[in-house]
Amino acid sequence: MFLFFSKLLPIFVYPIGLSCILLVVTLVLLWKKRSRLAIIPVTLSFVLLFAASSTTLSDWIVKSLEFQNVTQGNLPNADAIVVLGGATESGIPPRPWVELREEGDRVLYGGKLYREGKAPRMILSGGRVDWRPSSRSEADDMATLLETMGVPRSAMLLDPDSLNTRENAVNVKKIMEVQGIRKILLVTSAMHMPRSRLIFKKLGIDAIPAQTDYTALNLDQAAQGSLESFILDSLPDADQLRRTSRSLKEYVGIFVYWLRGWI
Repeated sequence: MFLFFSKLLPIFVYPIGLSCILLVVTLVLLWKKRSRLAIIPVTLSFVLLFAASSTTLSDWIVKSLEFQNVTQGNLPNADAIVVLGGATESGIPPRPWVELREEGDRVLYGGKLYREGKAPRMILSGGRVDWRPSSRSEADDMATLLETMGVPRSAMLLDPDSLNTRENAVNVKKIMEVQGIRKILLVTSAMHMPRSRLIFKKLGIDAIPAQTDYTALNLDQAAQGSLESFILDSLPDADQLRRTSRSLKEYVGIFVYWLRGWI
């Protein structure tokens, strides 16, 4: 039940959900013939959606997360590479096979690190919630994809049961203790890494951040300062709204996990 409410309640904090609440308030005020007051929630809704969908605000909040653990130099070798779920969709018809989500860079980067000899084993962590259509766990789906990249199944250790980042860390720790693994490279999205690293650290796991799936870049200052760039970045964009919402999701997650003593 915690899992369900942890995904339901934050929706009303994100820009779209909060804007919907403000518009409902507007309708109530109009229904009660308080039209002058209705301008307040309408204006707030407009400002919220406009700001959240602009590149300027989106980049700022995204970078506050993604740039915390940027890799400096080459990654060291470790005992295992841990890849967190949230990156695949099961091969349910009409899909011909397992498919990658936007976060699919996690699987690709984890496979690349293995092929570079950064660790002799991979721990794939991710289950599937009951209310989502699926045929297998995310861990199984990731294993299928990695096999096509040349990673032998014998090198993979699977956690098919975890349903959130906290469970990822708990189950990975159990695998590490059984297998005698001490040092890991933690692979997840750059935006997700701050929360993930805090959780693993709380459990006493020496996790070296190996983040991927960046959505923000350090662009050339001249390009950023052009008139064309300024105009386009100032206009609403659905992709920027999604990036802002993803970032807020991470900050809400950090706050909730802190309340529960998980970080």
